[in-house]
Formats: sequence, structure tokens, C-alpha cells
Amino acid sequence: MHGGTMRRAVTPVIVLAVFGLLVGGLFRYAFDESDEASVSNYVRSALDGAALTVIVWATHLYLAARGGWLRRQSLIVELIGRSVILAVTVAAAAIVLEIVLYGHGLEAKWMRETFLKIIGVGLLLSIPITTIYELVRMIGGHTLLSIVLGRYRQPVREERVLLFLDLVGSTTLAESMGELRVQELLTRFFFDIDEPIVSHGGEVHAYVGDEVIVTWPANADGRWRRYLDCVFAIEDRLAKRADQYRKEFGVVPAFRAGMHAGPVVIAECGDSRRQIAYFGDTVNVTARLQEHCKEAGRPLLVSGDLLHLLPPDRDLVVEPLGSTQLRGRAASIDIFSVARRVSS
Repeated sequence: MHGGTMRRAVTPVIVLAVFGLLVGGLFRYAFDESDEASVSNYVRSALDGAALTVIVWATHLYLAARGGWLRRQSLIVELIGRSVILAVTVAAAAIVLEIVLYGHGLEAKWMRETFLKIIGVGLLLSIPITTIYELVRMIGGHTLLSIVLGRYRQPVREERVLLFLDLVGSTTLAESMGELRVQELLTRFFFDIDEPIVSHGGEVHAYVGDEVIVTWPANADGRWRRYLDCVFAIEDRLAKRADQYRKEFGVVPAFRAGMHAGPVVIAECGDSRRQIAYFGDTVNVTARLQEHCKEAGRPLLVSGDLLHLLPPDRDLVVEPLGSTQLRGRAASIDIFSVARRVSS
């Protein structure tokens, strides 16, 4: 696991554990009698709160990874289902923690009074956790933080790496399968490629029709190879699930991708629905690179600007395609086809 991936996994656990410690202490202060206000009891309550908070978070992660069946239901059914699962999880965890931390059996008074309060507080805490998680899932963690902090209220110029990736033959598929069926395929396609994108530090900027736009800060910790590895990981994910696609849709999705690096102007747009928008020549070039894949007969094209950021790698086959004038652009650009070297 890469250092960045490890940090993304560990950081929320640490933050939530500290938050749980505070809530556990406050719970002891608010609900327990004064004769029970000992240091050891406060420590136990704090540990209880931290454990329950982390367990609630772990349940959310499990539902995110394994709960596709739940997300395919209507929103009200999903919310009720999540609430029931959380209630059962918190109840079971509270009973186990009571026995482990206090070293005695379950007392009738605790079950009648404290247990119900723990369930109530646990479910109450799950509301902001769920809300934040769903917001991050809907608009992206980086975008959410940027909007909250007002980072892009005024246009900002940043160096970015962009990936434009689209499904091959979506129009033809729509004619043969029907628009609704193709949309199901596209939804599954976007769902399956999300994990490789996130695990390689990418952020989904937008879905546009059958295309996904991914971005990275160009100076992020020097791990330049991860941009290309992201595309290769998507290839591997689709190959791994090829049989499932054939069984359900009768076809295995393929994609074309263009990658480019350069300055991008980023700004917050809109009022009733705020969105972080990207502007500039770098965006246009990346889009044209992706379009040029069909003419060049290559699944992945990168610009010379991006290739210069990457260290030499014997595992890659880099084919120069010359200086090309892309559609809608006066200046030409050096284009390269990149693929993994097939081991003999």
C-alpha cells in the first residue's frame, strides 16, 4: 500500500477515535451519577466512545465496499437499511464493550438506562458521519474541502495532471442494447474503475456522458508513475471482471484515454449548485488527446509535457507519434503512445 493510500485510510480513523474519546468522556459527565465520577470510569467511557465511533465508521466502510445491493435501492430504503444495520452493530458492540471494559456481566439497570442512551448517542453520531461520507462520495473530498474553505472563490492557477477516459463504442452499443441498458453498463463501468482511481491518488472531477475526467496535483510527492499506473490498474480491474460483464451485458467494456500535464485555472462556479470548474488550454488538449486515440488506433495517448515528468521505466513501451496538430488547436503537440511491456 502506498504511503498516500495508507494516510487516507488511517487519518479518518485517528480523527474519529479522538472524537470518540471526547464524546465518551462527555457521556460520562452528562449521564452518570456523581459518585461514579472516578478517573478509571472516565477512561473506560472514553475508550468506549472511541471504540464505538470507530466501529460505526468501519460499518460505513463495509457498507460502501460490500453494500452495493443496498445502494441500488431507493434512497428511503437505503437510509432505513443503514439505520437498522447501525443500530444492531452499535447494540452488539456496546454489550461486548461493557463486559470487556468493566469486567462484569450485564446488569439490569445498565440495560434499562445506560444501554438505551448509548444506542441513542451512537445513532445520533452516525448522522454527521454518514452525511460527511455521502457528501465526499457525491462531490469528492478535495472538492468538498475546497468549497468549505472557499479556496476557489477567486480563480486559482495550479499545475495539474489530467486524464480524460471514455467508454469505447457507446453509441454503437446504445443502438444494439438500448439506451437504458447501456446506461446500466456505463454505471457499472464507472463504479468499477473508481477504486483504481482513488487508490492511485486521483480525484474524479466529473462524469460527462460516457467520459470520466480525473485529476492530480502535478507536484504531489514526486510519485509521477502513479498517473500511468492508474490507467493500467483500470485495465486490470476490467480484465478481472470480464466474465461478469459478458454474463450480464454480453460485452466487456474497453476505453480510450488521453493524459496531459500543465497549468489549469480552477474556480468555484454557480450559486444554487456550486461546482469546481477547470479552464484553460491544458483541459482542451487533454480532451483532444482522448479524441485522437481513435484516429491513432491507440488506447492511451500522453503528451510530451506529461512524459517529461515521468522517470525512464523499462516496463513501459513508449512509441513517439510525432508532432500533431489536434483538432481546434493551432499549435502542434508531441504525442506518445504508452503501454506496458509484455513479459516474454
